[in-house]
Parts: sequence; C-alpha cells; structure tokens
Amino acid sequence: MDLTYSTEQRRFRQEVRSWMEAHVPAEPLSSFDATREGFEAHRAWERTLSEGRWGMVTWPESYGGRGLDLIQWLIFEEEYYRSGAPLRVNQNGIFLLGPTLMEYGTPEQKARFLTAMASGDEVWAQAWSEPQAGSDLAAVKSTAVADGEEYVLKGHKIWSSRAVFADWAFGLFRTDPSSQRHKGLSLIFFPLNAPGVRVQAIPQIDGEKGFAEIFLDDVRVPAFHRLGGEGEGWSICMATAGFERGLMLRSPARFQVAARKLVELYKAHEHEVEASVRDVVMQSWMDAEAYALSIYSTASRLTAGGQIGAEASTNKIFWSEMDIALHKAALSILGARAELLRSAPAAGDIGKWLDGYFFSLAGPIYAGSNEIQRNIIAERMLGLPRS
Repeated sequence: MDLTYSTEQRRFRQEVRSWMEAHVPAEPLSSFDATREGFEAHRAWERTLSEGRWGMVTWPESYGGRGLDLIQWLIFEEEYYRSGAPLRVNQNGIFLLGPTLMEYGTPEQKARFLTAMASGDEVWAQAWSEPQAGSDLAAVKSTAVADGEEYVLKGHKIWSSRAVFADWAFGLFRTDPSSQRHKGLSLIFFPLNAPGVRVQAIPQIDGEKGFAEIFLDDVRVPAFHRLGGEGEGWSICMATAGFERGLMLRSPARFQVAARKLVELYKAHEHEVEASVRDVVMQSWMDAEAYALSIYSTASRLTAGGQIGAEASTNKIFWSEMDIALHKAALSILGARAELLRSAPAAGDIGKWLDGYFFSLAGPIYAGSNEIQRNIIAERMLGLPRS
C-alpha cells in the first residue's frame, strides 16, 4: 500500500475542501433524531450534496455518484469531517443498503432506488433486530408469505435506526415457514407508510427518537422489493454487515477529528487534570490513526479486487471500543462540567462530549454485538472449536 497521495488525489482533496467551505451550513443543524424539522433539515442537506454530486462519490454517475474509488472516498470523508458538515441522516441507505444493492440488485431495482437514495429523496431505516433476535440475527421470526406477485409481511422489528421519520426500511424475513436459522431468509424492502405498518419511537438516553419498533400486520409489498433470490437473504445480509462493520459506516475521519478535538481539549485544561490523563489522550490519538491506516489498507485491497471477510469483525470491535475510550477521556478532563446536557444553557461545546459518550455506549451493541464478533473471530479467523 502506497501512502503517498498522487497529484490527482491532492487535486481532488482541494476540490472537496473548496466545495465544503462554500456550502456547509454556518450553524449546526438541529438533531435529525429529535424532531421532524431537524430530520427534514438534514434531508435538505443531503439534496445539496446530491446537487454537487457528493451524495455518494463511489457510485456510478448514472446513479448520482462520481464513479470514484475507495481511496478517493476516504479523502472525501476526511474533508467532510474536517469541514464540520452535518452527519448523514441517510447513512443506513447510502453506506449499507446502497453498496449491497449495487452488488445484488437488478438493473431495474438500482434505477428505482439508488438515485432517490443518493439525493435524500428517500431516507432508509434498518429493520434487522427483533425482540428475540438481536445479535442472533438468524433467529428472526418475522415472515414474508408469497401471494402471487406480492409478499405479505408480518412480524415485529425493534431498534430500527432512523425509522421514526424515515421513508423506507430493509430487513430480513422468513420466506420459508419451515426453515430454521440461516436458511429460508430473504431481504425485503418496505415503505414505512404502507397500510399495516405501525412505527413506535424508542426514546434514547438523551430523550431523542433515534430508534423505533416496527409492527407489521399483513403488509403487502411487491416481489420486486426482494433483493436477490428467495432464501438468499442471509448471504446478502452478511455482505451488508461487512460494509457496516468493516468499512463504510464508521469512516476513520470521524474518529480522527474527534481525537484532534480531544487533544485540543486536553491542552486547554492540562493544568487542571492528573498527569496520567495525557497518556490516555495520546492513546486515543494513536488508535484513531491506526484505525485510519487499517481502513486505507482494506480499501486498497478492495480496489485491487479483494473482499471484506471475517476481519471486519476486528474493525468493528476496535472502532466501537476506541469511541468509548476517547469520550471517557474527554469526560475525565471536563470533570463535573461533563454532566451538562447539550441543551443546557451553560453547556456550550461541552454538551457535545456527553452526547457523543452516550452514543458511543451503543457501539459495542449495534452492527452485531462485540461478543458475537469475538465468536466470529475465534471460529472463522483463528479456527478455534466451539465450546
């Protein structure tokens, strides 16, 4: 892997930086999980990105992208986070479902869904977990029964991110009622405003509605909304999980920017904290840089024709635990002031650290719990026997 940027890559970085400086909102947008207004403000930002063809730069131009490679995507992400641009409200679509649809979808499905996804016209939610099938995704019980050219969906999904305000959801359903575990599952899309769909918000620790339960009662969707063949949902789902754990959902730029802010916070309060905090801050910065190098290596391998394998589980464990450690370090520097919520009048920028810490606590759980990831590493990478 060559860590030297080419002239073309440096020119691309400057193009991204100039566009962001001209278009990033001067004031932060309201949270997309708190209110419909905040959600729609982020959707409007997605449309602004799309107008500049920045919605998803790795996608073909025919679907609203630029046809760029993964190294250029990483450069884009670095400039995106450096500029302080809003978080992507459609991350479930563009970072998870989109790449999977690109690989497994029919030309008609790509034409129908990808352009609207890149533009923010249709925002997507995840519908993986169920009350008895969270980390053990193979235990899903929701069903999709074929009826002519349609499927009838029935079941209960939970912890569905963005589902409160989103337009569509994608999830696994059991299309073979006699099947068990990984067999007989299909990946199906459904609109969240369809008859028979009921969405109930799940308040987060900060009171915002980032998750929801989805109840499906005889929801009819066309067979066109099934991705891949019937019963192929597990293998397709694992491809999506690979994107989520190993590359796209948590780009290294997110943590590099947070680590730089942590260093700045430490320098501003160095005289107030114990000397040992310096070591924790340095470790956070080094971990963020190490993760970036690892992802650049993964991107280089994929660009050369490789694939994301079980090692995606090591990435997921690393970034989720790094995120918690980084925010814990910030809270230790701030002391009692760290307890101020983002909405507190005296919080200023302090509240962002507490908000980030709350969110980081979910990292070892979503995208497959870290306990499950350690099982995957033991069995598929190390070849250890089941106990």
